Amino acid sequence: MKKIAASIAISTLAAAGADAQEERRRIAPAAVYDVAPGLGHFTDSTLFGEVWERTELKPRDRSLVTVSAIVSTGKTAQIGAHTRRALDNGVKPEEIGELITHLAFYSGWPNAMSAVTEVKKVFDERSIAPLASSNADRIALEATAEAARSATVNAAVAPTAQALADLTNRVLFGELWQRPDLSARDRSLVTMAALIAIGQPEQLPFHANRAMDNGLTRQEAAEVLTHVAFYAGWPRSMSAVPVIKKVFETRNPAPQTTTRQETPMDIQITRANSGAAPGPTDYFTGSVTVAGRYAGNEPARISGATVSFSAGARTAWHTHPLGQTLFIISGKGWVQKEGGPVEAMAPGDVVWIPPHVKHWHGASATEAMSHFAVAEAENGSVVTWLEKVSDEDYGQGSAID
Repeated sequence: MKKIAASIAISTLAAAGADAQEERRRIAPAAVYDVAPGLGHFTDSTLFGEVWERTELKPRDRSLVTVSAIVSTGKTAQIGAHTRRALDNGVKPEEIGELITHLAFYSGWPNAMSAVTEVKKVFDERSIAPLASSNADRIALEATAEAARSATVNAAVAPTAQALADLTNRVLFGELWQRPDLSARDRSLVTMAALIAIGQPEQLPFHANRAMDNGLTRQEAAEVLTHVAFYAGWPRSMSAVPVIKKVFETRNPAPQTTTRQETPMDIQITRANSGAAPGPTDYFTGSVTVAGRYAGNEPARISGATVSFSAGARTAWHTHPLGQTLFIISGKGWVQKEGGPVEAMAPGDVVWIPPHVKHWHGASATEAMSHFAVAEAENGSVVTWLEKVSDEDYGQGSAID
């Protein structure tokens, strides 16, 4: 009898231990296990036991994706828990606030305003002080890409909705996308997650390409599809798969097994004057046209364009993380580094500007100039735009004209 009693006691303790271990593994609210035990099982074993453990996205990125999907679909009851998780995963309070600001433009003001109420509760709970916008330099968008985007908006949107076109260029991309409170990569990650979650796959090609230009890898972009499926539903992600697949194929054909008979990648020819568009007024003074923009396929980081300046036109002050090369095609130009003299450029000249050197370049005061500019990206960034060149600084070139 003593042996039987001992055996029963051991079994009881083992069962109790197993139950306690099971309780520790539970992540879903307690009611889930009473009402939908299958949902509790998949929440614990698949969503948090498998998906959140995958290394294709870092926990911080998964939190950004999750909060974006929840905010953009108006699931306010879930915002508090995932805001806490995001903070625990290294997302800064300022980044959460900016995520909400960003998504106001992509999923509507009501969703953003509702999210603010829930996030404020978490901030108060954790004694997070009121936030202020960052005073850091704004994020510089790649000039030639912005010129092409702006021209597309003006051609496709302005004839029907002039105010929408103006706000798109001036506020959405002219202000919001340049705010330093979220990195360019994170803004793209947030935007992609929201577009998939709200079922807007037709907007994905532009933003998926932009995301990878901003440093999101192909593997990470694919993982966003997988993660969002759990927070916005399988149909949303499945509808986005063909769109992302086409983006991948357009950017870089899927790798194949290498053999001696393998056909090399096709030569790409960017035709003269293709995609010609005015240079953005934020980055140029005077009449400037950007055309023939190209970018090498990964792993290459090189990109370039032909830029034509009317007499007196020039760039703003700027730097390049890996330097820039200018091939002067025609006319007469000027170039100057900060603190140095203005120097003349003539057809056939090749000008090299070292990395991180603050400089400007453009046409002379009396003659137009065209050059082909080449630069390489570092972490998705090709250029950092600074203040415009004053008439006084530009006028120093008159001494050599």
